[in-house]
Amino acid sequence: MKVSKRTLLLLACLVWSIAGFNILRIGIQAYPAYCSVPNVLLSVLVFAVFQFFIFGRLVRKHTTRIRSYMETRQFFLKFFDVRSFLIMAVMITGGIYLRASGLAPERFIAVFYTGLGAALLLAGILFGIHYINEPQESE
Repeated sequence: MKVSKRTLLLLACLVWSIAGFNILRIGIQAYPAYCSVPNVLLSVLVFAVFQFFIFGRLVRKHTTRIRSYMETRQFFLKFFDVRSFLIMAVMITGGIYLRASGLAPERFIAVFYTGLGAALLLAGILFGIHYINEPQESE
C-alpha cells in the first residue's frame, strides 16, 4: 500500500507517540514511591540525553529522508529505514525483558522510563509538527 510522503510523517508521529505514551505511563505508574528531587533530576537528564543525542536527530534524519523521496507515494512502512525498525525492536524486547526478569529495580523503571518515554513522546509530537507543516500533495 502506497501513501503520500506527508502520510509517512503522520505514521511516524503515531508510532513514536504511542510508544512514548506507553513507556511514559509505565514510568509514571512506578514513580510515586520514588518521587524525590534527585530522581526527578535524573529523569530530566535521561530525557535530555535521549532527546538531544538520539531522538531529535532521528526525527530530523527521517523527515529529511522522507521529504527527499523522488516519488510522491511510498510504501507505508518507509516512514523508517530498516536500521530504525531493528533499533525499535531491540528497545522493545530489551524493555520487556528488563521488566519481566526483574533485573531492573522499580526505581530504575520509574526514573529511566519516565525520561525515555517523555523523549519518545516528544519525538512523536515533532513528527506530528512536520506532518502539519508539510504541504498537501495534489493527487
